[in-house]
Amino acid sequence: MTAFLVLAAFLALMALSFLVVPRRATVEGFFSGLGEAGAPGLWTLVLSQVTTWIFARSLMNAAILGYYYGMPGTLAYTAYYASFLTGGLIVDRLRARGARSVQDWLRERFGAVGQTCYDLVVGLRLLSEVFANLLVVSLIFDAVLPGVAGAGTIALIAVAALALSYSAWGGLSAALRTDVVQMLLFLAVFGLAFVALLLQPTFSLGAVLTSGGVSGPGNGWILLAVAALQVFSYPAHDPVMMDRGFIAGREVTRRSFLHAFWISSLSIFAFGMFGIQAGIVGASVEGGLIGAWAGMFPPWVFALLLLSLLVSALSTLDSTLASAARLCADELKIVPRSLAGGRIAMLVFTVLGAALSLWGNQTLFDAVAVSGTASMFLAPVLAIGLLAGRDLSRGAYLAAFAAAMLGALAYLFRDLPLVAALLPEGHKYLQLLVICVAVLVAGFSAAFLGMGPRRAGQGGA
Repeated sequence: MTAFLVLAAFLALMALSFLVVPRRATVEGFFSGLGEAGAPGLWTLVLSQVTTWIFARSLMNAAILGYYYGMPGTLAYTAYYASFLTGGLIVDRLRARGARSVQDWLRERFGAVGQTCYDLVVGLRLLSEVFANLLVVSLIFDAVLPGVAGAGTIALIAVAALALSYSAWGGLSAALRTDVVQMLLFLAVFGLAFVALLLQPTFSLGAVLTSGGVSGPGNGWILLAVAALQVFSYPAHDPVMMDRGFIAGREVTRRSFLHAFWISSLSIFAFGMFGIQAGIVGASVEGGLIGAWAGMFPPWVFALLLLSLLVSALSTLDSTLASAARLCADELKIVPRSLAGGRIAMLVFTVLGAALSLWGNQTLFDAVAVSGTASMFLAPVLAIGLLAGRDLSRGAYLAAFAAAMLGALAYLFRDLPLVAALLPEGHKYLQLLVICVAVLVAGFSAAFLGMGPRRAGQGGA
């Protein structure tokens, strides 16, 4: 029954997505999101920002962290959504400097090498988004169709192909239109599921708010500290967020980031409560958290939860592919700025992301941790170079970049004996915190050593 409801609703969503994409594709619409009426309005931009950042991976991470570490775990993941505040600040300062993108500013300050380092991190980020969201799709269909061999793999490939098909038609303009529909559907579907959670006889708001999770709250607090260290640089390496910072007027953009912050934060926090509740009632996650929910909720509530995840996966995939096309055409210039060039870039990212999903890495938070650590080279660069308006040497930029890359690799390969010898004994999240502190200390040290005078007319205000 649940499988039928999820499949029927998801197919209806796909049909609706195809219906709302622009009938006529243009190069400017594909890469810049401009429609017949020009730049998107405030609430189109808000809903697009929110739905592209409420990834299926993010919903699952919030719930999983809530299950294991209680309220501190959910708060830790929710803290990443303060990225809308820091990201909005970064975008506004870039636009005040006359930049049209992060790459534009980095290229002007540090030349081609500055942009190349950034684009490398951005490319990895985009791949991780395709990989992680398709992985959630696979997990969902493996859970609802346990008797069908390869159900998750088939669903993964089918969703990747469907998302690519309508994304490749209209690019960013298609993503903006479908984002609005998908976000409104997400809010309706998830709202019903959340009300059902609150009405459960076993639900206690006090118990949820004070829960320490099945593994204790310690690692949740550690992750909250990690989020606090990463939240300034994290949005700047996300091209989906940054791309939406330059397609509307400056005042509309400012307001959109503020609205996106509170809507997305509340949504992620609320979804994390489903994980906390699973821990409180003692649900077993031997078959995964999705399997635990199947035993906790009536079929219709379970179906709504899964549909929420699928909607968020689809909305993130189309926007990720649109950003991949813009990266390859406008910044890297490895494909022509044409519909054909953009579609080729989308196809390559879809295939590579699906291949990574099929490879078998099931650790969703690791993708966040690795890309978040890699992005931390931007913290000293943006704080000192953009906000304070000081010159930075290219050597300082490259030193900060090298420190962040080494940190990301150290976390990724933390089980290797050589790396393990350099890290403290303990949980991987404690090791991640130590790595983040080391990356920031090294990056800011290099930046202060390579800092020049304040640029004329570019004070910290």
